[in-house]
Amino acid sequence: MKIVVVSAGLSVPSSTRLLGDRLAAATVRRAGADADVEVDVEVVELRDLAVEIAHNFTNGFPGRELAAAIDAVTSADGLIVVTPVFSASYSGLFKSFFDVMSGGDKDVLAGKPVLIAATGGSGRHSLVLEHALRPLFAYLRAVVVPTGVYAASEDWGAEGLAERIERAAGELAGLMVGLTAGPRGSGAVSVTGAGGRFEVIPFAQQLAALRP
Repeated sequence: MKIVVVSAGLSVPSSTRLLGDRLAAATVRRAGADADVEVDVEVVELRDLAVEIAHNFTNGFPGRELAAAIDAVTSADGLIVVTPVFSASYSGLFKSFFDVMSGGDKDVLAGKPVLIAATGGSGRHSLVLEHALRPLFAYLRAVVVPTGVYAASEDWGAEGLAERIERAAGELAGLMVGLTAGPRGSGAVSVTGAGGRFEVIPFAQQLAALRP
């Protein structure tokens, strides 16, 4: 399987890229531990594609490196998308890449598991995940994992960030490797999710158990 990390960080080194790398490493670890699945990671740095993205808007077709990046994203088994926060939303470069990629086809990411993440200078912008990124990928019909990860400057090295990364990575790994069905004929379904293993009992079976 393959994960593609889309990073819209502009600086070098970049906290946005660092967050993407940590999410990817955690997802690879969880997929291997939970389902014994080997996952390859590819990183798309939008900073290197800025000129080709701008040209695509004016000439209508992608350059060689942009086309390769689009192919990598659309063929991935899972995506980790990370943007810095500018003016209380995702960066223009981040939005432009997905505008170019989707073109006239908003179903290009349909059904693809996506982990959303963002970085910013203040924790006050953490809701960017919910009011900007999640609606964007819902519009593209991707499957967005429940836990998004926002890292403000003060979060690095503080308690909580590592736990959010692990939880989000577990959810993405679970979506990528799929649900595990229980034994046929039992009527119950065993599901492995981010929170561990639990059992779903059919409603009819629960009613039967309540009869005197």
